[in-house]
Amino acid sequence: MIYLLLVVLVAPLVFPFLWMVSSAFKQPSEIFAFPPSLLPESPTWNNIVEVFTFQPFARQIYNSLYIALVVALATCALSLLSGYAFARLRFPGKNLIFLVLLSALMLPTEVTLIPNFLMIRDMGLADTHVPLLAIPTFGAIGVTGIFLMRQFLQGIPRELEEAAMIDGIGRLGILWHIVLPLTRPILSTIGIVSFLASWNSFLEPLVFLNRNELFTVPLALSTYTDTSGNPIWNLQLAATAVSTVPILIAYLLARRHITDSLAHAGLK
Repeated sequence: MIYLLLVVLVAPLVFPFLWMVSSAFKQPSEIFAFPPSLLPESPTWNNIVEVFTFQPFARQIYNSLYIALVVALATCALSLLSGYAFARLRFPGKNLIFLVLLSALMLPTEVTLIPNFLMIRDMGLADTHVPLLAIPTFGAIGVTGIFLMRQFLQGIPRELEEAAMIDGIGRLGILWHIVLPLTRPILSTIGIVSFLASWNSFLEPLVFLNRNELFTVPLALSTYTDTSGNPIWNLQLAATAVSTVPILIAYLLARRHITDSLAHAGLK
């Protein structure tokens, strides 16, 4: 009965995904046909082929993948170093600096978008991937990672580090041999959250990028339109279905870490 109830509850969530995948192989007239049909009457691969000929979609998927990976790795490194400093080290103004960092989370992205754009433009980095790498890492995503890491480290006994110091290990040795292994669960959380946030980002690529070959997947999906600006639904649905493949593969390869990270995300 429990499994039956779970199937009933998950059906409304899975149906839109199945409709998207099915429509990726439909003719344009079939998508809005009445009565609607989940399965295509005459499946075609032309939509998938045209997705990659309409624009450089393979390059755009690569752009999103490498940007999201770099942001995730950089955010994890920044969170580990900064979170450890705020949790363990003593320096003037530590609490004030941490409060200023947290205040960044209270500002919507739209508020800082124009100042960031002007700064990036004056630096000559507009229409490049640099702002898509730097702004998430040193912005709200990075601050969230620092906050989670600091809270996690405060729950680790200091005696572990003091014992290592007695044995003559320095700060970097403690960070590498003791802190890093203990923080793998929260690092997984930070990495996955920052990866997904970067992968799904639409507003920043829309503002900072102009060239089609530099587009990321969310921005590329919005450009499958005709000359009048109306969506080409069969191509949009096919491109969306293709864009889910890397995320599904990543989930299958790292589902245990994703599950563990979600379990640790609610811990103090």
